[in-house]
Amino acid sequence: MSFQVSTASVAAPSQNARLETNRRSANYHPSIWGDHFLTYASNPEFLETDNEKVNEQVEELKEKVRKMLMAPGEKPSQKLNFIDAIQRLGVSYHFEKEIQEILQQLYKTLHDCDHDHENDDDLYTVALRFRLLRYHGYYISCDMFTKFKDDKGNFKESLNNDAQGMLSLYEATHLRVHGEDILDEALVFTTTHFESVASHLSPPLAAQVSHALKQPIRKGLPRLEARHYFSVYQEDASHNKVLLTFAKLDFNLLQKLHQKELYEITRWWKDLNFSRELPFIRDRVVECYFWILGVYFEPEYPLARRILTKVIAMTSVIDDIYDVYGTLEELELFSDAIERLTLTHFLILYSSLCYITWKSQFTRVYLLYRWDIGAIDQLPEYMKMCYRALLDIYSEMDKKIGEGRSYRTRYAREAMKNQVRAYFHEAKWFHQKHIPSMDEYMRIALVTSGYSMLATTSLVGMGDIVTEDAFEWLFSDPKLVRASAVVCRLMDDIVSHKFEQKRGHSASAVECYMKQHGATEEEAIIEFRKEIADAWKDINEECLYPTIVPMPLVTRILNLACVIDVVYKDEDGYTHAEIVLKDFVASLLVDPVPL
Repeated sequence: MSFQVSTASVAAPSQNARLETNRRSANYHPSIWGDHFLTYASNPEFLETDNEKVNEQVEELKEKVRKMLMAPGEKPSQKLNFIDAIQRLGVSYHFEKEIQEILQQLYKTLHDCDHDHENDDDLYTVALRFRLLRYHGYYISCDMFTKFKDDKGNFKESLNNDAQGMLSLYEATHLRVHGEDILDEALVFTTTHFESVASHLSPPLAAQVSHALKQPIRKGLPRLEARHYFSVYQEDASHNKVLLTFAKLDFNLLQKLHQKELYEITRWWKDLNFSRELPFIRDRVVECYFWILGVYFEPEYPLARRILTKVIAMTSVIDDIYDVYGTLEELELFSDAIERLTLTHFLILYSSLCYITWKSQFTRVYLLYRWDIGAIDQLPEYMKMCYRALLDIYSEMDKKIGEGRSYRTRYAREAMKNQVRAYFHEAKWFHQKHIPSMDEYMRIALVTSGYSMLATTSLVGMGDIVTEDAFEWLFSDPKLVRASAVVCRLMDDIVSHKFEQKRGHSASAVECYMKQHGATEEEAIIEFRKEIADAWKDINEECLYPTIVPMPLVTRILNLACVIDVVYKDEDGYTHAEIVLKDFVASLLVDPVPL
């Protein structure tokens, strides 16, 4: 739907005593889902996720798959195909150690042996081996693809007859890093070929190619890609029935777990009553949960998902306050209140150290309450609601993450403070009608993208693998986070700048670039797509061993970038959720996989 600028005089919600103020409105569409996920509670079977019979069947099938995966005597190409199927069906999280062991041995063999390897002339297998090893953090040279070029340095024309090999090469190119010209050429070669022959491909292959061109594996979300791949895999006559059945049952079991979590999140959101009290915001809590499901879907991360979903939901509210509804004076008051979060945390820590009796716990709560009321006393009512809800989330973090981990909440608070400071900076640009240079814009806009804040918060609810060093690394503006933020900011600006400018918004990257370089909108977008491609090369480099922090933490940051690619590819899918995300949410959180 289109956004229209509204300059009607409206009063701040629940604040009839205050003078009416002219405020902007984005006319966001209401929630698609309403109370849908709350209705699950009326189903007595819904909250019971422990189906003993199904769990036993899944465990039996899981062990069969494990035995097949580790079976000796298989050719490396067969093992690679099986690993690829396991990953694309979304169940590789069950076999991480086994897959790592196999690929580590393959990587060692490739480096220790000088002789040719099995299927070295088979483009499909060579590209698959390259993709799987790179995907799991192993650097191998792209020189292996030179054998598929002719004497003139072009890819051989005969490859045009190898559709599966070309598709495998196309997927491999998305793991490229800087300086790998042959993979840049391969991406152009395969993309051009498939775009020219798409209408002539047979239906099964045509669907695979069409999907790959839109969503390459590297940038996809495992759960969404698994849902798509079920139908592709079962149409393959050589598919493994045990693996397929296991993957489908596992998908549905996880879906029940996610539905239960979303029920609880939706109930929390409903109790806040923001949709009624703050009607100017985007009511997207279900889409927020979908977003975080892209970061970690595995069953061992319920707390991490709960924390990060609540934080991103509240960040969305704050974003709309700064972008759409708040006056500059109100925003200054809110920004000042957010700055006081540090002292609030200090009071919690101080009272915890100094008082050990039940009475001291009451004193601790009183100190917190007294300070928070003092911090928000001057805020309009709609901001007070938001501020209280935000404080509750960080208080919940402290309680849930356990002893000895309070430093995690401290970093999460500081990340949110950075976020709000940048929001206020952009708000001042808007009110001053200032169009910054690209350098000036990106310094602030990379922060307002929310990427660094979400990356920091994503670690709070994870396990012992997270240390304070990981948070220090995040706060050092590492290449991985910065590159991912570039992807986030530029993809968002490309698809959203037109309707944002219609309703009234600070200048986006598009406007800044056009003014600074005297360029057209099309020229700006072409340049940004080049920068996005380069940023993905940085991301790929940072996901190779040795990594500064453990790979599971690197993976969360990578996954956040993948969510951006899915949600903002052709449209602002979060704002226009009814266009982009409705079917995605349904496929992961509403409709079970047919068995």
